[in-house]
This record gives sequence, C-alpha cells and structure tokens, in this order.
Amino acid sequence: MKPHYTPAMSDLNPPDSVALTNAPEVSVTELANALKRTVEDRFGRVRVRGEISNYRGPHASGHAYFCLKDQGARLDAVIWKGTFLRIRTRPQEGLEVVATGRITTFPGKSSYQIVIEAMEPAGVGALMALLDERRKKLAAEGLFDEDRKRPLPFLPQVVGVVTSPTGAVIRDILHRLNDRFPRRVVVWPVRVQGETSAAEVAAAIDGFNALPAGGPIPRPDVLIVARGGGSLEDLWSFNEEAVVRAAAASDIPLIAAIGHETDTTLLDFVADLRAPTPTGAAEKVVPVRAELAEHLAVRARRLAIAKTRAMEQRRTQLSTYARLLPTPEQLLQTPRQRLDRASERLRATLRAGRDGRRLRLADLARLLSRHSPQAELAGQRERLKGLGARLKAGFDANVALARHQNAGARQRVEGLSARMKLALTTQLAQKKDRVERLGRLLDSMSHKAVLARGFALVRDEQEALVRSAAQAPPGAALTIEFADGRIAARAGPAGQPDPQPAAAKRKPRKTPGDQGSLF
Repeated sequence: MKPHYTPAMSDLNPPDSVALTNAPEVSVTELANALKRTVEDRFGRVRVRGEISNYRGPHASGHAYFCLKDQGARLDAVIWKGTFLRIRTRPQEGLEVVATGRITTFPGKSSYQIVIEAMEPAGVGALMALLDERRKKLAAEGLFDEDRKRPLPFLPQVVGVVTSPTGAVIRDILHRLNDRFPRRVVVWPVRVQGETSAAEVAAAIDGFNALPAGGPIPRPDVLIVARGGGSLEDLWSFNEEAVVRAAAASDIPLIAAIGHETDTTLLDFVADLRAPTPTGAAEKVVPVRAELAEHLAVRARRLAIAKTRAMEQRRTQLSTYARLLPTPEQLLQTPRQRLDRASERLRATLRAGRDGRRLRLADLARLLSRHSPQAELAGQRERLKGLGARLKAGFDANVALARHQNAGARQRVEGLSARMKLALTTQLAQKKDRVERLGRLLDSMSHKAVLARGFALVRDEQEALVRSAAQAPPGAALTIEFADGRIAARAGPAGQPDPQPAAAKRKPRKTPGDQGSLF
C-alpha cells in the first residue's frame, strides 16, 4: 500500500532556489484538504456581519444555504439541519444579521464558507430599505391597485416574451406552450442582468405596445417578462422604476415571471398576473388543448344528457297532461245527457201539443155537429124558397116597370146619339183644319224647305255646321247636304275661280207661291 502523505504549507511554497522539478507532487484532493485545515486553523470561530442574499428556504435535506454580503464582498453560508432547528432567528432575504460560526472550505467547489452556529439580526439591509421605499412610492401613485389589472385573453393568438434568447427560460416557455397549446411566440431579446438590463426590458415592453395591429410583426395579445432565479442583486433590474412604469403603461396584459416562487420584485406588483416561475407563466397563458377538448367533450356529453333528460321530462309531463285531460267520451257525456233530456222534453212537449190539439179538434167537431151542413142546407133551402117567391113577384113587377122605362129611354138615347154625331163631325173638321195649318207652318219653318229652294248645309268632319269661309280651311273635308241627299267635298284655297258655269250660279226664279228665304 502506498503511504499517505499530507503536505505541509512549507512544502506547498518551496523557496525560489529549489527547482520546480524537485517539488513534490500532490493531488487536487490533498491540496484542497491542506487548504481546508489551514483556513480552519487560522480563523477558527468568527462573527461576521452581512446581509442575507440568495436564500431559497431550507433544502430538501433540511440544511439551509445562502450568502452573506456587503458592498464589497460575498461569503457563502450554510446552516446544518440540527442548528437550523435550534436558532431563534430564521434567515430571510435581505435581512442584515450577525452570524457566528466556523470558516471552512468546500473542496468540491473550491470555495470557502462559514458554517453558522448562531445568528442574530443586525438591521434591515440597504438594498431592502431602498426597495421598500420605492415600493411605497409607486404604491402611493396607484400603480399597484387591483382595479388596474386586466384579465388575460383566454386563448391568445400571439404571445410576446421579453427575456434572454440564450437562457433556459425561453426554452422552458416554448416547451411548455407546445405541450399545452401551441401558439405563435415573438421573442424580444434583452439582457436580464447588468447595467443596461432595466433600460432594455422597459424598451421591449414599450416596443411590443408600439407594434401596429396587422403589421408585418404581429402584435402580441399577452406579454411574458421572464427571468430565471438569482440573488436580489441579480433581479434588481426588475425593481427599477423605468421597468415598473413601462409595465404599468402597457396596453397589452402582462405576466411577470421573475425568478422562483420565493423571489419578489416590484414588477410582480404592477403586472396583471404574477407567475411563480417562467414555466408557470406559460401555463397561465394558454389552456391545455387536450383538457380543453376533453372539457368540450364533457360539456357536449352533458348537453346531450341534459337534452335527453329534458326530452324525457317533457315526455313524462306530456303523458301526465294527457292523463289529466278528459277523453272524448268524457267530453261528450254531459252534452249527450243534455241532448237526451232535451229530447225527452221535446217528446213530452209534442205529446202535450198533440193532445191539446186533439181536444180542441173534438170541441170543434162537437160545435160543427150542431151546425152541420145538412141542417144548414135544409134551413137555407126553406129560406130560399120564400125568397124565390118574393123575388119572382118583384122581378115581374120590375120587368114591367123596366119595359115602360126603356121605351122612354130609347127615345132619349136616339136624340142624344144624333146630337153627338153632329158634334163629333163638327169637332173633327175643326181639328183637321188646324192640323193642316200647323203642317204648312212646320214646312215653312223646316230647313228641308230651304234646301228644296236650292240652298245647302255644309258640315265639317265632326258634323258641325260651317257658317263662314273661315271655318273651312283649305283641304278640310266637308259634307254638303242638299234636299235630295249628301255629297262629300274638300275646301279649296281662297280666291280660286268657281269651276261651275255661270248659268248654274243664277238664282232660280221665284214662283208666285214662293215665300223667299227665311234666313
């Protein structure tokens, strides 16, 4: 077995005169262990004042790992599980403490650390004090009010991401979006740590909001500002006032996904939604497509079941109503009963009327039996015989009287008839003479007589009389009526010589009985 050699510090720092080829060889583990013993022997127990940073809570093993820092340096610290359960002051991010413990090294990382055995608060750290002051100032302006926060779209078409393009954050977001519901992602690359980080993040938020709808670069429906975990100093860019105000002025809903669940920045307060991690932000942005499809399928099944149940309920109600409704027989029972009763009353009324008429007919028969035609005829026959005798005697007397009167009347009628014939003859002669005189007067007044004397009537196409040459323009169709008929003519131009001979224009000589023109 090779003997174990533990080098001393003097062996590790040989004098300049010793050649390097003569220096003993040591392994990395041997060197790390030598440094560990030297540090522990040199410092032993110490009291260190500093601000707790990068604290994530106790590890799954129960140990606690964090850093103690001030403005110039940083020291790793660890509290073992047993000590962590005993100490009164539990570590908190940004808390300034005085820690008592041993300085040692961690060979697996080539770093030194303090193993804390006791810890007590020393005051609030400077960065935490500045952060609290800025938080109160922005809260007083209303930037953190809940009523300013807007709901996220249920299923955005485009997702904008403000983060480093080379880190694991963007890969986690893209991977989670593809798993849940693939959407188009537009990444605005920025530095998430350093002096220019805050300005780049604020410019990215403003740049996404300045994109026009329907432009070559699609405008996002929701923004994710994301960064991985880190210390308070690493995340300080997201506490800058420029970033907070840019997020507050964003018209696009914004999700803050900075660090781990225990990390808190001012951007978390002003964002519309805070996600514990970048992966959690991707989960908040879109639903799971399979779950959504399953949800829709469940809803569809529930709808179908509800529809079937509703149909069954309606069918049951319809059956119930059908049972409650009376049957046609039930509906006709009462009218039938009323009809039967009315029929019985009608038959009783008819019987009563018939019986009454029979009684009246019997009474009339008894009355007629007293005044039978035979008895009446016998009495009338006797009365007629007496009247016939009296009439015959009166008739004979009247006939003798009438004969005597007819002889005188005949003589008077004959005289009146002669006088009537004479009067009628005289009156007829007078009437005839008057009619002849009126006929001659009518002939003298009629235009026919005028036409017979050689005159003519001129009419136009509308059968209206043409009384002057002005009423008959040249070319007008005319009708000329003579005593023995009509002829058609057409008017010629004025001043044209008459085609008829002069002999035809001579007036006929008046006969001794001619009365001349009446017009």
